[in-house]
Amino acid sequence: MKIERSIWKPIRGGLDTRTRWHGEDDGLIACWERGREMAAERPDIAQQAKDGELMILPWKGGVEKKLKAKAPKIGTYRYLAMWQGLRGDDLGIDTTDEVMMTCSKFSQDVLFTDDVEKYADE
Repeated sequence: MKIERSIWKPIRGGLDTRTRWHGEDDGLIACWERGREMAAERPDIAQQAKDGELMILPWKGGVEKKLKAKAPKIGTYRYLAMWQGLRGDDLGIDTTDEVMMTCSKFSQDVLFTDDVEKYADE
């Protein structure tokens, strides 16, 4: 499923927890909106995201160091959504496709997926 939202749309307010986290978008819009808020609160972190760094965030997918294993680290779409918000990008995630990215700081590949079995293998 494609989850998209323009950076020009205002951050939603007044949503109950069920709507915010358990709706059709599975909380991706909420994560992206929180990333936008974080960008205003922490411009330094926002700049790191704009520079391609996959810094540590509340969701799985951030990089602290290059891993010794050749396999990519696994990350969640919630991380990717928050990271897109930090960068000031439109939200654009297709949950039917996995996304591979490389952290600019550590040259570590991260595979963003919703395949829970891949999380369990890490």
